[in-house]
Order: sequence, then C-alpha cells, then structure tokens
Amino acid sequence: MPHYNYIYSFKYDTHNVNLCKLESRQIFGEEEQDKLLFSNVKVDPSISPFIKNRFEVILWSDDYSQMLDNIREANIQMDGFKAEYLVLDGDTTGYQDRLTKLKDIGYCIEGDPDYINPLLTYSICKYENTWYFGILIKHNGDWFKHKNKPHSFSSAINMDIAKALVSIASKGNKEKRLLDAGCGVGTVMLEACIAGFNIEGCDIHWKACVATRKNLAHYNYSANVYRTDLKDMTSSYDTAIIDLPYNLYTHSDDVNTVHIIESAAKIAPRMVIVSSSDIKPLIDQSGLSISDFCTVEKKGKKFSRNIWVCEKISEN
Repeated sequence: MPHYNYIYSFKYDTHNVNLCKLESRQIFGEEEQDKLLFSNVKVDPSISPFIKNRFEVILWSDDYSQMLDNIREANIQMDGFKAEYLVLDGDTTGYQDRLTKLKDIGYCIEGDPDYINPLLTYSICKYENTWYFGILIKHNGDWFKHKNKPHSFSSAINMDIAKALVSIASKGNKEKRLLDAGCGVGTVMLEACIAGFNIEGCDIHWKACVATRKNLAHYNYSANVYRTDLKDMTSSYDTAIIDLPYNLYTHSDDVNTVHIIESAAKIAPRMVIVSSSDIKPLIDQSGLSISDFCTVEKKGKKFSRNIWVCEKISEN
C-alpha cells in the first residue's frame, strides 16, 4: 500500500452517505471508503460534520516490535502527552491487547503523561497488517452549541448540511472568500465562522438580516451581513453558497431562481446551489457547468435537498 501522510476516519448516518461522499470528493479529490480515507491532503477535521479524526502518520511498519524500536529511535520527548489506540475497520485487536500496546507506546516516549488534559495525543492503529504510529487530531464538537441559536426557521437547513456546504464550497481552504447568498437566519454563516472561514452574507429581507446578525452576535462571531438584492453586490468571492427559497414562506419561481443564479455568477466563479426541486435545466440555462451533485434526505421526513457544485463556463 502506498504511504500517505494522513488517515481520516468518518462518522455519518445513512441519510448523509451521499453528502459525505460529495464533501470527500471536493476536499480530497476522492471518496472515503467504509468511513476511512488515506490521503496526503491536510485539513482540520472540525470543518466537516463527518470527519471524526485525523491521524498524522509519523512511523509505520508491518512488524509491531520494529515499530516500537523505530519510536524509541525517534527519541520523542514530550510532557503532557496521552497515548490512544485508534480502532480502524478490520482491526480485531482485543481490548486488553490494545491497553498493553498503549503502555508499550507510553514507555517509548520520554516525558510525563497527562490523561485528563493532554497537550498532544499520540496514537497507534492497524490497517491491513500494517502498524501506524502518529498524532491524533480529534473533531471538535463545539459547533453543536448552534442548536440553541436564539433565532431559527422551520425550513432552515440542518446544521450538518450547513457545515458540509461550507467545506464543499471552500474545499477545506480557509483562505477562500465565501458568500452566503440569501443567508436566512445565518445557519451556514455560523458554521463557517466557528471553523474559521472567511464568509459574508446577504439577504433581500431585512428580518433575515437582523436574525442573522443577532445569531452571529450571540456567539461573538464577526462577519458582514448585507441587506441587499444579490444583483447589487459588488465584491468578489471565490464561491457563493445559494440555498434557494422553497416556496414555503418565500416566493420562488423559475424566473427568480435564474435571477439569483445569474447574479451570483457575476461575483463568484464557483457556486454550491441547494434546492428542493430539480433545477438542472435552469443551471444549464444560466451558463454554468455542473461539476458534482448529490441528493440529501432530511432525517425523519419525506423531504430532500439537491446540491449542485457549479463552475462558471469560461468565455475564452
């Protein structure tokens, strides 16, 4: 098996399989398989609702004893570390054996461990008869606090979808400039802000802008929210995220949909478009190329959303 710098493990429900694979394709250029992905692409696991851990490979060996010798030779000196065993798919190592191996790792590192508040977590794992030693970076679940945001909306997208839209739009790159076009109550903006992305929002409805600003302020996030028609936006962005109206509380028709898409295309060469209906003909009509797509069902409800990743067709 080729050597990779990182091992990512994933966690998702059945209804989110397609969304996770879309996100994986956009970030890593390939799909995770069986909730596991070996890659040389480095991303913060907390940008995704599905990435559980990032294992940074330091050493590997087909022989466990040889790996221990290699760790000793590395002469690692670290106070405040913790050792943790990462169980991957297909690893049948028993619990007691895993504990023994963690002690082995601990004895190979010079320093005082801290099991409660470690500064760094070293880890071992086994996959297809190869042992790996490295640093384990875990997903930070602080974003779950957004469930209690002061302003919400019944038809707003789920937090996990919102978080995935941000990672898909940015491809995991926090230097990209993002726009939440039609920001609603700011569900997408909250997930972008907590993950450290550069995002701005706009909405034509003043009540939506006020709700978004209040939600952002509630968590001490700072991001611009403009009350304006999308066609009047003049700043440039790398990607626009467009969660189209669902005709529930906001009027939507083909003319309005094309207006929104074409307005976004003037300020962003790339778009991630969400709709409850099939708008592929309208996307084609707007002169965009669809590079990726998936459908996500809302958990527990007979309601689905289609997600298109689109690129502006070059005029050259």
